[in-house]
Amino acid sequence: MAALSTTSTATRVRATDYRPALVNVGVIVWLASELMFFSGLFATYLTLRAATPVWPPFHDKVDIPTVGVATIVLVVSSGTMQLAVRHIQRANLWGFRAWLAMTWALGAIFEGMQIVDYMTRNFSIGQSAYSGAFYVLTGLHFMHVAGGLIAMVFMFFRSFNPHRRFGGHRSIPHVEVLSYYWHFVDVVWIGLYAMIFLLPSTK
Repeated sequence: MAALSTTSTATRVRATDYRPALVNVGVIVWLASELMFFSGLFATYLTLRAATPVWPPFHDKVDIPTVGVATIVLVVSSGTMQLAVRHIQRANLWGFRAWLAMTWALGAIFEGMQIVDYMTRNFSIGQSAYSGAFYVLTGLHFMHVAGGLIAMVFMFFRSFNPHRRFGGHRSIPHVEVLSYYWHFVDVVWIGLYAMIFLLPSTK
């Protein structure tokens, strides 16, 4: 009886094919520290609110509808950012640039609406605990959004660099971490909007 022979082929699996990019891991860890930072600010605001009999004090008014529109704009920008990521994964540079530019425009509109909101406030940063907490929380978020807009500009012009093969596997993680950051500032703002603008006042 002839011996049975089996032929098997094995494909070597490289760990680097399944390991996340180090830049992704680093940014996720950094965003976790940012989350703790904002969590501390949220806790401070809620503590001040609980310790103050009348909140907001001095009849401070907030323009909920206008800020609500700005919130919708920022949430939509999170979707356009994800479309930019999808196009860079498909090596479609023109689609990536178009959606990134749209995301930048929506983020700039949000920033402009926040500046207008600041200009129409009837209280200053040093007027009360509420006004100080309001400007610190929204101001820090404003700076985080501005940082994201600056990063988008660098990423956009980097895609035109003829000496760098943008759109390949090396570029995808950089675009992905930018999207992580942008989604993060969107989620933080949703929390801020709910906490500052939607919670009923205490009298």
